[in-house]
Amino acid sequence: MTRTADGTGNGGTGNGGTAGGTGVRRRGRPPRTESAGTRDRILATAREEFSERGYEKTSVRAIAKAAGVDSALVHHYFGTKEQIFEAAVSVAFAPALNAPTAIADGPLEGVGERLTRFVFGIWENPTTRTPLLAILRSAVNNDTAAAVFRRLIATQLLRRVAEQLDLPDGELRAELAAAQLVGCAMMRYVIKLEPLASADLEQLVTRVAPVVQGHLTGP
Repeated sequence: MTRTADGTGNGGTGNGGTAGGTGVRRRGRPPRTESAGTRDRILATAREEFSERGYEKTSVRAIAKAAGVDSALVHHYFGTKEQIFEAAVSVAFAPALNAPTAIADGPLEGVGERLTRFVFGIWENPTTRTPLLAILRSAVNNDTAAAVFRRLIATQLLRRVAEQLDLPDGELRAELAAAQLVGCAMMRYVIKLEPLASADLEQLVTRVAPVVQGHLTGP
């Protein structure tokens, strides 16, 4: 503290000073101007970590370190590791959520082909395939990740597909069609079983679409 001529004191503004000092970063919540960018950076980092390591080998601490933030801030924005995974999965899975719109664009007789082309189109695109591969690998190897994936599939995709069909047992029909397509995707893109892995896409659509059509609209 330094004293003025009248004997009163003024507080210093050193490195440990008040908000008026410079070079000091407060712990806790970031300013609102930083919040959106920080949250997006954490989420993008989480997607990368889950994609590279899978659910079990990814930790909140690792996500925080890669994002350049404190672990407490990751918990502040997203909660538990399961909630972070669900947020990351939701973003990665977003392109697939357009499937109900895709199948609605045309007559019911062609819904199997439209859905098959739509799903294979997502898998054929490296940008959308990479996060989907990470989701599938995590869901196969971890019960918690599987529960998150199952909840997402059921609430945001299959029920909406079933609503578009407006047929008896719509949800079961949608699940059977999804099982057919996910199974093909697993064999082609994950297990890479030949000759399926290198088969021409049009050949696959020709063979798979009638089966999907049967699940969706058959007796």
